[in-house]
Amino acid sequence: MTGPVELWPTEEGLINSSSTMPIPRCIACYKEDVLNPNKKDLTKEKMPRNVPNVSSALFFTHNTALGPPYRVLVDTNFINFSIQNKLDLEKGMMDCLYAKCTPCITDCVMAELEKLGQKYRVALRIAKDPRFERLPCTHKGTYADDCLVERVTQHKCFIVATCDRDLKRRIRKVPGVPIMYITRHKYSIERLPEATVGGGMLKL
Repeated sequence: MTGPVELWPTEEGLINSSSTMPIPRCIACYKEDVLNPNKKDLTKEKMPRNVPNVSSALFFTHNTALGPPYRVLVDTNFINFSIQNKLDLEKGMMDCLYAKCTPCITDCVMAELEKLGQKYRVALRIAKDPRFERLPCTHKGTYADDCLVERVTQHKCFIVATCDRDLKRRIRKVPGVPIMYITRHKYSIERLPEATVGGGMLKL
């Protein structure tokens, strides 16, 4: 009587403990199926689906949470470029969207303007305009780009006003969030269903 046969795995297949001759992999798999029929086949198990959470405000590509009066999250450089192009923020936004707009300034944007010093003192004075809505930040750090992306990811009721190329690229990955920017000395909007880029014309 001989003891139980053991199989040792190698690159060529399995080696029988009673001999040094390698067993072809197909035969080894067959033997494993016969000797261990209750073995789980991990390849046949269904992998869990990784489905991202989609906001209930999104209806296909249309964001139903977005409508007049529009709340516009303003970035640091958007205020600075508006000054260079001699554009009034609230009036320029209303001319673009043909609706009432409320510029919103987060604590991070305000802190960033204060850190930039004398060069941005005019932009800081504009950001402190009482017509603008001040949004408090509860997270750690004062990096404005991360703050804006995080806020619009959680709340789809904002338009983001920025001229920063990297921030635009990040915002485009968030579905249902329009972007306002400056082109030809006026404000333009993209990804807003009711508006056309550069004109802000409403669909009748």
